[in-house]
Amino acid sequence: MPSGVERTFDEDEIIVTKTDTKGVLTYANRVFLRVSALTEAEAIGKPHSLIRHPEMPRAVFKLLWDSLKAREELFAYVVNLASDGAHYWVLAHVTPSLNEHGQVVGYHSSRRKPERAAVAAAQEVYGRLRAEERRHDNAKSALDASWAMLQSLLDQNGQTYDQFVWELTNASAV
Repeated sequence: MPSGVERTFDEDEIIVTKTDTKGVLTYANRVFLRVSALTEAEAIGKPHSLIRHPEMPRAVFKLLWDSLKAREELFAYVVNLASDGAHYWVLAHVTPSLNEHGQVVGYHSSRRKPERAAVAAAQEVYGRLRAEERRHDNAKSALDASWAMLQSLLDQNGQTYDQFVWELTNASAV
């Protein structure tokens, strides 16, 4: 249950996790464990979704899984939920992990501390997506509506999600 307390981490720290192809954690570095308030035993073998914050729009996770299934990397602003109820924002870079035969064997994610201006802009967009999801009484229609809204917002700005992320990242770096 979200507590409303925001946790952060240092700019020189990187949160790293690895999962299998089903999103089950196979590795978590010390920064991840500290920020998510989990022990290694509580994390490894569990679905990565165990840190999913309820205010994170479904459409962004659809985009993530669609990208990974297409063997593409994705950068995304994500709010996560620690086991003690605190939340923390990250700029995530998620990539497929390939074996020597080029087959996807899992996924690797590195997360950096985002700039506050980028988080504020992402919160505004994500809030609109979550509000749209709440208008629907089942998960599928909520996802469909959120996805359509995300695509519409991106189309209105003439950009892809990657371009949206980099616009936020570059704007907050100025």
